[in-house]
Amino acid sequence: MIRVQNLVKTFGSFTAVNDVSFQVEAGEIFAFLGPNGAGKTTTIKMLTTLLHPTSGSIQLDGLDPRTHQNQVRQRFGIVFQDPSLDGDLTAWENMEIHGVLYHVPHKTRRQRSEELLKLFELWDRRDDQVKKFSGGMKRRLEIARGFLHTPKILFLDEPTLGLDPQSRNQLWSHVKRVNEAEKVTVMLTTHYMDEADRVAHRVGIIDHGKLVTQGTPAEIKEQTETSSLEDAFLKLTGSTIRDESAGSADQMRQFAKMWQQQRR
Repeated sequence: MIRVQNLVKTFGSFTAVNDVSFQVEAGEIFAFLGPNGAGKTTTIKMLTTLLHPTSGSIQLDGLDPRTHQNQVRQRFGIVFQDPSLDGDLTAWENMEIHGVLYHVPHKTRRQRSEELLKLFELWDRRDDQVKKFSGGMKRRLEIARGFLHTPKILFLDEPTLGLDPQSRNQLWSHVKRVNEAEKVTVMLTTHYMDEADRVAHRVGIIDHGKLVTQGTPAEIKEQTETSSLEDAFLKLTGSTIRDESAGSADQMRQFAKMWQQQRR
C-alpha cells in the first residue's frame, strides 16, 4: 500500500531524509519512530503531498504523489500533531464539513458519521461544541473524522501526545477496531514506545535521516538483545540529548529558513 524507495529530501546543504526505503502492506499498522529531528515528519509530509522529494520514489496504492496528487489525497486520511478541529462547531458539524470537502454523498456521510461517532464513543456529545471537549475526546473526534471518507491509508502523527494512559489506551482500541474491520493501513508516529510495541505490526526506526532498522517489535528487541522496544530504541539511537550547538544548530536554522521559503 505504501512503497518508498531511496527517498531523499534536502534543504540546501542539510539532508533531512537520506536514502530511506521501506514498504507498508495493505491493512498493516506501521509505526515510524525516531528522535526529534530524525526525519519522521519530513517523510510523512512527502508521503502526504505536502513536500516534494529531492530524489527517490513514493507510491501510495500504486500512485505517485507527485503526479497524481488529487487521487492520492482521496486515498488517505491524516491526523496532524497540532489540533485541526473547529472548536466553535459541534462534533457533528466537524464531521459534516469534512465529508463535504471529500465529496462524500449526503446519505453516506450521515450514515458513516453516525457509525464512527458511536464507535469512538462521541455520539451522545455530537451536538456539543468541540471547545467543550476534553483533550482525549478531541483526539477521538479527529481520528473518527479521518476515517470518514473511507481512506485506504490513515496517517497519525503523534495522535496521543499529552493524553493520559486511559485515553491513550481507549483511542488505540478504537483505531485497531477500524483497522481490523475495514483493513485500513495505518502509519503512525509516536514517542510512546509502549504504544508502538503493543499496537504496531511492524516498526521502522529513523535517526539522522536514515532508516536504521525495521521489523516486528519482537524482531527488533531480539536484534538489539533488549527486553523492551524503548530499550531497543535507545540502543539504536542513543540515550543522550542531542547536541545542537555549533554546526548542528546551524543546520537546523538553515532547515527552518529553507522550509519558510518553500511555504511562500
